[in-house]
Amino acid sequence: MPNTQSHLWPAAGLRSIGAGKAGATGPLKRLKVDDRSIEYRIRRSRQRKKTYQVSIVAGEVVLAVPYSTTNKQAEEMVRRKSPWILSKLDTAPARPEVPSFLSGERLPYQGGELTLWVQGVDTTPTGQPEVSRERRRLKVNVPLDLDDATRSRRIEAALMTWYAHRAGEQVEEHLARWLPALGNGTVPTVRIRNQKRRWGSCSHTGNLRFNWRLAMLEPALTEYVVVHELCHLTHMNHSPDFWGLVARHLPDVKERRRRLRELEATLPPL
Repeated sequence: MPNTQSHLWPAAGLRSIGAGKAGATGPLKRLKVDDRSIEYRIRRSRQRKKTYQVSIVAGEVVLAVPYSTTNKQAEEMVRRKSPWILSKLDTAPARPEVPSFLSGERLPYQGGELTLWVQGVDTTPTGQPEVSRERRRLKVNVPLDLDDATRSRRIEAALMTWYAHRAGEQVEEHLARWLPALGNGTVPTVRIRNQKRRWGSCSHTGNLRFNWRLAMLEPALTEYVVVHELCHLTHMNHSPDFWGLVARHLPDVKERRRRLRELEATLPPL
């Protein structure tokens, strides 16, 4: 049986299922155009028959093409689209800087922001930084005996764990609402993962995986990702039937997709 996994990708909306491991992109390639250089990746899809699509994903060019497309053909597509690509790269907003994990920094949460408050303590019950939310502050208690590099790494790991728990809670709430209408009679296995290049995925066995960064998004966008993946329990593709099913349940799906594309590029690279 072929791998029939389907994914929801950040920044460029829904994009094609790739060859082999679904949604996989190839290595970074580079094309010289006049005095400029364009770096891009190729994503091949067995579902994409003739057309190709160029997307700018967090400052990176991604070319979605039919599975049989050669590297040379892909390069020519990028060359033909180079004026558009370069103009988009020139006007794309700068990626947020990597947080320093110091008090006063602001981190996104459910469409708003929380202010980081880092406090040194003699010890914690686990010996690791511990995160808690206090109204609009995200408090991190950090053992004082950590050197600077270790301190930063462990704060980052603790924050990711905290966000993952919040994402899991939000996903479960949306599943409780939508599973009766969109489920296939079974309760799917749900996992929250550190997925660098996708918001969610649904395997051919009905297992659902979601990105911990969903906790950074406004609830309507998290709901969209959950509904999107649940619709894959019926249609394991991005066909008109699939989009019709999504739209029947979320009539403003296009607007939610647009907001998701815009917001992804603004999230801090934790």
